[in-house]
Amino acid sequence: MNVEIPPHVRDTVLQLGAGAPYALRVLAGQLADDPDMGRPSTLPGILTVMIDGDLFEDCPALAVGYIREPDRIEIRYVNRVPVNEAAANAESQGQGESNGEPAGPGLDTVAERQIADAWQRITHWLQHHAPDSHAALRDGASSATLTGLEQDLGISIPTDLRAWWSLTGGDDGVDGAGCLPGNQALMPLDGVADFYRQQMDTQAHQDALNSRRTADNRITVWNAAWIPVVSYGVTDRTSGLYLDAATGYLGRWSRYNEGPGDELDTLAAYLENVADMLEAPALATRDKPGLVGGALVWGSRLDPAQEDRWQPLAG
Repeated sequence: MNVEIPPHVRDTVLQLGAGAPYALRVLAGQLADDPDMGRPSTLPGILTVMIDGDLFEDCPALAVGYIREPDRIEIRYVNRVPVNEAAANAESQGQGESNGEPAGPGLDTVAERQIADAWQRITHWLQHHAPDSHAALRDGASSATLTGLEQDLGISIPTDLRAWWSLTGGDDGVDGAGCLPGNQALMPLDGVADFYRQQMDTQAHQDALNSRRTADNRITVWNAAWIPVVSYGVTDRTSGLYLDAATGYLGRWSRYNEGPGDELDTLAAYLENVADMLEAPALATRDKPGLVGGALVWGSRLDPAQEDRWQPLAG
């Protein structure tokens, strides 16, 4: 069985500890011999297996997600598991093995906690420094509402996105701008469903045309696993970010067929980066946060009419 590790996964692993690449190679060899050793995750088609950091020098506990096909395995992501969660997982694995039952990795709990912690940091900052932006955030969606959205989309909502939407169901913005980098906005749930259907209809049209195109000229506008999450503005959907339910990574869409950009973050990593930029703006690299009155405004898309009032954050 061939085990493939994409370049972006290799790059991620290099940042997780000097021993992490070796640990991943060992796991790849195990997967080649036992492709079904993982457990189903909340992401469609993705199996998850854990790497015990105690078995490898300079390597934390890791959660590895992969897809299994008849003749190949592709590793889709590698995420660090918090120490307390890794210990709990190790204990549950021992209990599961003693009972003859497979052990659960507890990744749902990890994802929910990461999202909740990052979003609490962001909203706490907004509440104290940008009250207008904080007031524009919608209340969280109920479980029944999210289940209804899943039925509309026809796919399962990943745990991390469900956790975020349960905390806030969208951003009504200030003067048409949201509170996320680039002044982008978290899409409201009704907008998510409408835009998803629109994009799937557009792709169906392209599929009909693709049947007459060469393989190199075929166009992919949308994929059924892509869930729109963030839009260019509150009502502007010319571009934005989607969450790929098959991989757990964010990607970028654009009506103008621009390049995909460098978005390869998980949702938790994206929100943690936003929180970091707000709390330590001097270290911000992707965008520069500032204030216009009681609203958070990011410098990459500063309206010329706001330049005189924009106060970049320091610290």
